[in-house]
Amino acid sequence: MYFKSALIPLAIAITFAASSCAADDQIIKIGHVGPISGPSAHLGKDNENGAKMAIEELNAKGTMIGGKKVKFELQSEDDGGDPKQGTAVAQKLVDAKVNGIVGHLNSSTSIPAAKIYHDAGIPQISPSSTATAYTAMGFKSTFRVVANDAQLGGNLGRYAVQNLNAKTIAVIDDRSAYGQGVADEFIKGAKSKNPTIKLAQRQFTNVNATDFNAILTSIKAAKPDVVFFGGMDSVAGPMLRQMKALGINAKFMGGDGICTTKLPELAGDGMGENQVYCAEAGGILEAQKKISDDFKAAYKKRFGVEVILYAPYVYDAVMTFVEAMQQAKSADPAIYLPFLQNIHHKGVTGVIEFDKKGDMKEGTLTLFTYKAGKRNEIGVVK
Repeated sequence: MYFKSALIPLAIAITFAASSCAADDQIIKIGHVGPISGPSAHLGKDNENGAKMAIEELNAKGTMIGGKKVKFELQSEDDGGDPKQGTAVAQKLVDAKVNGIVGHLNSSTSIPAAKIYHDAGIPQISPSSTATAYTAMGFKSTFRVVANDAQLGGNLGRYAVQNLNAKTIAVIDDRSAYGQGVADEFIKGAKSKNPTIKLAQRQFTNVNATDFNAILTSIKAAKPDVVFFGGMDSVAGPMLRQMKALGINAKFMGGDGICTTKLPELAGDGMGENQVYCAEAGGILEAQKKISDDFKAAYKKRFGVEVILYAPYVYDAVMTFVEAMQQAKSADPAIYLPFLQNIHHKGVTGVIEFDKKGDMKEGTLTLFTYKAGKRNEIGVVK
């Protein structure tokens, strides 16, 4: 199935094909990196599936670049969500001479890997890294297809004050680049709407933590209206369970890291009706709904599971690469990079255009809450 407005994939072309190879045999390799193991493996697999879908469709379509038929191959690597492992696999992809990178999932792995890709001249599009530091390094090869933490955390902070009437807040983060960044921006957003809002607690945990009783007991004494967590769903789920056990009835908020269809399963009976509010870095405007729904249906048919979170953005990242290559008539990064910088790609998730930093020009956000164990959309904002 081809998606009318978004079927040119994220392809990384190996223009170093041997001279003896026929034109029809030219291989374009796309590198994908995410946590295929570890606590966020379900998100990494979701991302990998999005890349696979794009690659399979491109090959089925018989995509041409520069008048020549090409074949796309996906080289997927596991960074485990760990920065050290992330730089190791980044170098592995550079050594494999891929012509484009989709990844990494986490900001904490995307940021150190970005310099490796930049130094090798290989463009990188992250489908999910939101830390402002990711594109603040000034690398011309670094892009993302989602809104950043300033937009994400700031909007959630303003929502807490305007819509949830928060007067006292408690903030926890997992000390990752993403978690700390989105938490900081949440506080800024809340204070922009209410300069006198009380930050009763600022607590810290880590990406592998499972016991939050000491932190939550301290927070309970502060009686916050809202508890904000900067981190991933694998930590947020157990945290919600323990909040319920301690009798903490505050609203629970977080960024896209917790905003998954899997959170109710991870939280079990710890999630109350309309207790959790979160935002996904991205969002489908009304005009895009049909294309998005068609993608989700095709994804479920192909993999037998629902989209968890970022798969559509991975798919769009691949297609954005490929459109730039087609416009440049080349998969050589040095040749197609200027086209990528000026791309206007109509994707599954909407129009993709980058500013001078590599950020989305008009990044959308989708606000959600949870009812009856299901994620419910509140609305899309810019």
